[in-house]
Amino acid sequence: MKLPRIMLAAPASGSGKTLVTCGILQALVNRGLKTASFKCGPDYIDPMFHGRVIGTRSGNLDTFFTEPSVTRWLFARAAREADISVAEGVMGYYDGLAGISTRASSADVAGTLQIPVVLIVSCQGLSVSVLPVIQGFLEFEEPRNIRGIILNQVSEGMYPDLKKLIEERFPLQVLGYVPRRPDLALKSRHLGLVLPGEIEGLREKLNILAEVLEETLDLDGFLRLADTAPDLKYEPPVVPVLEGNRQVTVAVAEDEAFCFTYKDNLELLTDMGAELVTFSPIHDRALPEGIQGLILSGGYPELYAEALSRNKTMRDSVRNAVNHGLPCIAECGGFLYLHEALEGADGEFYPMAGVLKAEAYRKDKLSRFGYVTLEALEDQMLLRKGRKIRGHEFHYWESGHCGSSMRASKPLRQRNWTCVHGSGTLYAGFPHLFFYSCPEAAWNFLKKCEVAPCLH
Repeated sequence: MKLPRIMLAAPASGSGKTLVTCGILQALVNRGLKTASFKCGPDYIDPMFHGRVIGTRSGNLDTFFTEPSVTRWLFARAAREADISVAEGVMGYYDGLAGISTRASSADVAGTLQIPVVLIVSCQGLSVSVLPVIQGFLEFEEPRNIRGIILNQVSEGMYPDLKKLIEERFPLQVLGYVPRRPDLALKSRHLGLVLPGEIEGLREKLNILAEVLEETLDLDGFLRLADTAPDLKYEPPVVPVLEGNRQVTVAVAEDEAFCFTYKDNLELLTDMGAELVTFSPIHDRALPEGIQGLILSGGYPELYAEALSRNKTMRDSVRNAVNHGLPCIAECGGFLYLHEALEGADGEFYPMAGVLKAEAYRKDKLSRFGYVTLEALEDQMLLRKGRKIRGHEFHYWESGHCGSSMRASKPLRQRNWTCVHGSGTLYAGFPHLFFYSCPEAAWNFLKKCEVAPCLH
């Protein structure tokens, strides 16, 4: 199928990928183009900027989580409804597993999807030295897929000279430049960018940026380059579905504190027969009635610990439901919420749901970071003993009791550890799971929900 597509990547993190991607997406939307957007890697926050703010259909592309055929399907499912699809790379273009491989890198995704790549190169502190940077990326590995260049942090006066030098030396299109605009920068915190709702005047900033890029980038050339992508072959994976058009109702936490949820996970559950309803552990008084399952996603509960603690009726509702066997998946932030107490970002400890008899507290550095493969060490709700699923961790908070139902192993490394509180009705742990890496985990959860009594 013909699916116009393009990737924006960079030599390193901090090169301006997200800002430039958001500006281009906003410009395309402002032109009236139906646009899909994607983020390479296990990122939650950048897709929020793409989807919630700009209004594109957004998702993740990750070749550690999924086999090539599934990666192509997840891309095509959204891309086939769009005039153009834009993927944002992760870290440096060739940076992949364990920091020592190109597998699961932006380059790996580009090869899997046969997608033309535009390299965003920061010229801060560089002029002619930008040439060997580009040369190195072009010569490092095949297939590289790099077809264009955008120069970031460069002046209007210097840009024509750099464009001429690059195009004389390399078979690349220089598609424009991004001037220095510190007033349009996106702020960061310990898990990456701050959330879209926390940036004052974000929509206005992105529209200003889009107007700037309409002037400084060759967006028509950008669209033509996307249109050179070859036809992409894909087919949907076969997944089980509840019999007789039955549905089970699953509550999904969604508010300021709980916002890290893979859209692909929710869509897989829906395809299998789940009816999803959202609720807020901060603002609602209790869990929704009639539910048969519960998902407590990751997010920033530490920033809202006082508000979560103050909502005692919700804490009681969650504790009673989970303790009485309501099937529950609690990942990272949701896992923290199930503790007896959580140290907030202000350093105070606040009572939480009290399902797990331990406290969660802050550490001075990342406790664990990156991809993991989880192996079940005993039969439990999501997996039988010996079965595996893939996920990732990224957290500064730690638990007094991380669990021992699964073994987490780092890819390409010898490091592993036990984690996860797993039972016949519970998954609670730091790792965020990607269901398409093991669809049976999603199916096992739904089958457990199917026989669970509705919450009244």
